[in-house]
Amino acid sequence: MKTDSFTTRPDIQGSFGVASSTHWLASQTAMRMLELGGNAFDAAVAAGFVLQIAEPHLNGPMGEVPIIIHHAQSKQTRVVCGQGTAPKAATRDLFLDRSLKQIPGTGLLAAAIPGAFDAWMLMLRDYGSLPLNTVLAPAIDYAQTGIPLIPKLQNSIRRLADWFNEAWPENAAIYLVDGRPPDPDSLLRNPALAQMYLRIVKEAEASCEDRVGQIDAARAVWSSGFVAEAIDRFCRTESFLDITGQKNGGLLTKQDLADWRAHYEDPCQLTYQGKTICKTGPWGQGPVLLQGLALAEAVGIADVQPDSAEFYHLLIEVMKLTYADRETYFGEPNFTNIPMDQLLASDYVRDRAKLISGHADVSWRPGDIPGFGYAVDYEAACNMEIDQAALNAAGIGEPTSTNQNPDAVAGLVNGDTCHVNVIDRWGNVVSATPSGGWMESSPVIPELGVCLGTRLQMMSLDSKDPNGLAPGKRPRTTLTPTLVLNADGSPYMACGTPGGDKQDQWQLAFLIRHLIFGQSLQSAIDAPGFSTTHWPNSFFPRQAEPGHISIERRVGAEVITELRARGHIVTEAGPWSEGWICASGIKPNASLTAAASPRGSQAYAVGR
Repeated sequence: MKTDSFTTRPDIQGSFGVASSTHWLASQTAMRMLELGGNAFDAAVAAGFVLQIAEPHLNGPMGEVPIIIHHAQSKQTRVVCGQGTAPKAATRDLFLDRSLKQIPGTGLLAAAIPGAFDAWMLMLRDYGSLPLNTVLAPAIDYAQTGIPLIPKLQNSIRRLADWFNEAWPENAAIYLVDGRPPDPDSLLRNPALAQMYLRIVKEAEASCEDRVGQIDAARAVWSSGFVAEAIDRFCRTESFLDITGQKNGGLLTKQDLADWRAHYEDPCQLTYQGKTICKTGPWGQGPVLLQGLALAEAVGIADVQPDSAEFYHLLIEVMKLTYADRETYFGEPNFTNIPMDQLLASDYVRDRAKLISGHADVSWRPGDIPGFGYAVDYEAACNMEIDQAALNAAGIGEPTSTNQNPDAVAGLVNGDTCHVNVIDRWGNVVSATPSGGWMESSPVIPELGVCLGTRLQMMSLDSKDPNGLAPGKRPRTTLTPTLVLNADGSPYMACGTPGGDKQDQWQLAFLIRHLIFGQSLQSAIDAPGFSTTHWPNSFFPRQAEPGHISIERRVGAEVITELRARGHIVTEAGPWSEGWICASGIKPNASLTAAASPRGSQAYAVGR
């Protein structure tokens, strides 16, 4: 059933290559690499590094990135894990001894081992073709000469100006001008970041003339050279105010960085509508999308009009069940046995589907798999008192778009992070969602020009929790790129979005609209967005709002009235405020296509 409607932009068409990302400069940088003869892997790496410069409020070199790739020549589909682990000193007792009941959402204590740089380099080494200096050149140039201040970045700087001046002067030195937010028409420069990358390239090139050798040398400079030394020194000798109200130093050491490397994994998969949907393992929230697709199919979503209240109701109820399972079962599989086979089993899905009725359920209903799981204190998450102003002022959680759109819904997390996907003329595909190490999270390390991440805030201090803190353990990330294969294993599409806990909510609706209802990529992206905050938020302070949903008001008064009549607690969001999906695909005739969300007016798809 095809239900295309008016779209805000055309679906990009081409045969040479396509790229879609959350910033137009990253998309164009990806195309630049393709024009130079590079492939999708070169293009995605170059775009990923430009995103660090263009959107420093959303990601940085000290953050993390999960990547899903399809290599056309080998026909392999793999996950590149760029999620670093907790440092050796990050123990549950350390936080409890400091009278902390949660890992703070800002500051040095919450830093995992930075994973993004090594993950990008690993993929570039093994699958790219261009030299290191060529791929890093656009990011270095933008850091040196400056990059336009997009409205979201301007508003983030303005919101945090007082905090930077008072608590983190290192951040003020880069993002403020004489203690004040920069002029909107000015360019943002980061000379220290440019010098860090220039030095990495210089040391790598001095090590040998071989492309692969130089990339390995760059990885060594990062993990054991001057970068690791700067991080180690900063964490040992400095302390800064964070959301705890205390000054704390960091836990990362040079040895932590030396001991960690990005690596490859097999994707977690589901066969759906004749396609294979590929996600990360349960160390990310990716499998929740697979559960959602299976459960939506079981409740008969294909028989429902995609613009009806029934459509929104069913998917919201599906999300409540699947995310309850995420909180109960998901975590680091190297530390805990995660029952993924059971969670995706047809009989389990059918039993879960029976729980969904025509009325909103506001209770907590994880599945029951004997021998597995964790008893979430849902009542505590629901009754948490939140100082919204203080959290926003301190840049808590994943960067929020609150107040950046006058029609946006207030909230701790209303979007953001970054995404990029690329497809080249040979059929190589990359889907990547970089995040963390944003300027709001932590004080800048002066000689590097960037700050550490705060991904450990997602972990609990309960040793029974699959996502409980332990040294060497990956925090369960919300970052969740998607890659879709045809029945024969050939690539079909890559997609992803910013948005924290909303990422797989938005992707669930997008994939159903496209794969079941035949909407084009752009049409499915443009369709009204919605999300729920029914379960504990992944970010500090991990609050839950039972039955609450946010939906773009352009769905119409009739739909909103019916949703309320069904028992949903509805917030009417701005008409273009829910969803930042980027997608790229390969059509049956082998031509390429791409699309990007118009929300925020900065994501763009390009190609030829």
